[in-house]
Amino acid sequence: MPTLTCEISQSLWTALQRKSEETGESVSHLVSRALADSLQVEHGTLFQVSTSGALVEGVFGGVVSVGTLREHGDFGLGTFIDLDGEMIVLDGEVYQMRSDGTIRIPDDREQVPFAIVTHFSPDATAALPPFASFKALTADLDARRGTDNLFFAALIRGRFARLHVRIACKADAHESLVEATGHQAEFTHTDIDGTLLGFWTPAFAKGFGIPGWHLHFISDDRKHGGHVLDCTAEGLTVALEHIDDFRVAIPETAAFLAADLSGDTTAALDKAERAH
Repeated sequence: MPTLTCEISQSLWTALQRKSEETGESVSHLVSRALADSLQVEHGTLFQVSTSGALVEGVFGGVVSVGTLREHGDFGLGTFIDLDGEMIVLDGEVYQMRSDGTIRIPDDREQVPFAIVTHFSPDATAALPPFASFKALTADLDARRGTDNLFFAALIRGRFARLHVRIACKADAHESLVEATGHQAEFTHTDIDGTLLGFWTPAFAKGFGIPGWHLHFISDDRKHGGHVLDCTAEGLTVALEHIDDFRVAIPETAAFLAADLSGDTTAALDKAERAH
């Protein structure tokens, strides 16, 4: 991440220190936020397309373009029209990982039904201890969060001894999320180098988000990837960012406006996130 060095007045420095003590935010974070606000640049903002409830109900039509999504973040995940594969956004590039095992870069004009992105700016980096399962990995990440009431972004890099991923198959007409992921493609890789990234969403956001950790993977050679179901690794590094600003693009499509979004999506999301 670039470093800015400049001279400021003593009064500004005193005010920054006072604000840091009052809020608990670092001086660096306060300055970054002030610059972002002044320049009208999103900073520490999570931008989500549609809601998890709509996804559960099978609302898989386009909401925003890939190009528009890239304006709101250089890091993230999601899916494509009719649940046609998994999305990962890394270093500003959007990748579509399809159920036949191929990966492509979609055109900026293509549409997206659901995605979550941010301009990734980590607060901290660290070496991860060895872990034997996805559950152990997320337990370690949870210990680093410090609160259950903010959103978090995580970027994990290195070699995975074993990696189990799924890729959603293109949904048939009128299928729900659970029905569509019931015929997902699953792949297992060994000794694979790559990047695992995604978000932690608080429980209070279950009406529109996917609570807990939601992580996608792409290999360094851009030949393999998917939604992570399980993994084993050692010698990895992690970068974490806490996010306290959330924005959502609500669809105005006929399918979204007609959908019944009043139900509890917890069980459906839990089933859709698992291996089959």
